[in-house]
Amino acid sequence: MDLIYTYIAYIAEPLSYDFMQRALLISLLIGIICSIFSCFLILKGWSLMGDAVSHAVLPGLALAYISGIPLAIGAFIAGLFCSIATGYLKYNSRVKEDAVMGIIFSGMFAFGLVLLTHIQSDIHLLHILFGNVLGISQSDLLWTGSIVLLCSAIMIIKRRDFALYCFDKTYAHVIGLPVRTLHFGLLILLSLTIVSALKAAGIIMVIAMLIAPGATGFLLSRSFDRMLAIAITTSIISSIAGIIISYHIDSATSPLIVVIQSVIFISALIYTSQRKFSK
Repeated sequence: MDLIYTYIAYIAEPLSYDFMQRALLISLLIGIICSIFSCFLILKGWSLMGDAVSHAVLPGLALAYISGIPLAIGAFIAGLFCSIATGYLKYNSRVKEDAVMGIIFSGMFAFGLVLLTHIQSDIHLLHILFGNVLGISQSDLLWTGSIVLLCSAIMIIKRRDFALYCFDKTYAHVIGLPVRTLHFGLLILLSLTIVSALKAAGIIMVIAMLIAPGATGFLLSRSFDRMLAIAITTSIISSIAGIIISYHIDSATSPLIVVIQSVIFISALIYTSQRKFSK
């Protein structure tokens, strides 16, 4: 009985603080939308796209600060520009998509770094790169929640169309699905998702959150709906564990969440490998 009380106290202590409660809520929100998106990115083979868009928002942040507009608007415009430019060049040039993404996102990220080094601001580069989940305000929580609700609803309602497009674009076109609309719609939603996660998770951490849960679900399932359920569950578990453990060991929260997601993925990989060899 004493052991049970000890575990309850271990979990309850960090959640007695308002900032930890907000950190947990926003981690769960970001974890859910990133895990939903990761399933589509894994199916489509677009893991690099999340990397590209997340890096490409940096010049948007800098230009938004210079212009005096909300940083989220600048980040979204930059991410959207990267997505649309990638899609346009893919359809209108001989260069392969991965090369296009590499050129665009690295160029935009470098441009953002140049801008940040030449402006005096209170924007901390480490917070941009790795996030500041413990510094989330109530307004940040409401803003992120609104974007997550919108994107999650669209992705869940249209999941079969998006999944078919990601799995077999040619068949989706043959049966009459608007392939280009789905393509650019997926890119726009990806940009919104990254913007919603930016302040809490940062540019670097959101990349892992957009890959690991879907990869874990892909290993452990043979249907898309089950893959989605496993990915969401993985994100929820890692978010809760990351928040609680980071408080007790005095560690950075977002990186710890990503570490836990990576451990879960590696465990799933070992489990599926053992099952394969045992048959």
